[in-house]
Amino acid sequence: MPRIHCPAPLASGALIDLPPNAARHVQVLRLQPGDALTLFDGRGGEYDARIVRMGRSEVRAEVGAHHAVEREPPLAVHLAVGMPANERMDWLVEKAAELGAASIQPLETAHGVLRLAGERAQKKQAHWQAVAAAACEQCGRNRVPTVHAVQPLAAWLAGQPAGRHGLLLAFAPDARPLRLPPAAHGAAVTVLGGPEGGLTAQEEAAARAAGFLPTTLGARVLRAETAPLAALAGLLALAA
Repeated sequence: MPRIHCPAPLASGALIDLPPNAARHVQVLRLQPGDALTLFDGRGGEYDARIVRMGRSEVRAEVGAHHAVEREPPLAVHLAVGMPANERMDWLVEKAAELGAASIQPLETAHGVLRLAGERAQKKQAHWQAVAAAACEQCGRNRVPTVHAVQPLAAWLAGQPAGRHGLLLAFAPDARPLRLPPAAHGAAVTVLGGPEGGLTAQEEAAARAAGFLPTTLGARVLRAETAPLAALAGLLALAA
């Protein structure tokens, strides 16, 4: 059964015109009027639906019954990452959505190669949000993780709430093996990872001052896009 994300709120019994991206997806799948599909709006649960009309560039569907199906992990893990270059950020967002990340925060850091500002940053954010939605269509999630606007690391750290459970991925001598922070069960954890060149000593010190606990994933050096995903998978396994 094809799964299609529609960001507009859905309601049983409604006739809706699918948004352009969703309509193109349906056309690529060569679906026809009368064919069934599943729709979800990211607000929880999913809907039966049926195509009632196919136009040249538009698709109309009738929304059926709602099913309160949730496939979210028991722990909300938020990833804050120094943006890796090229398509590696796309890959990170896609896999993070599949694994169950609650949100993704792209960060500008001193050693980061990718620099974004203004309209280019907005377009990248929209692109990454679409990547996350497509990953949810594939993996069965009915809640799409938010990809936040790009922020400088210092500004993002300054806006972090007190009492948040944070882990800093680091090779520091005092870094401890991955584990759930105290009282994190049923709450949320934020994982902070650096770019290809890692965080500077000053950036690591600022993260520690903001309450992030230095954490190691072992003796091997993982890529910037691999380490946050490994931490995500490990935390969700520990919380299961």
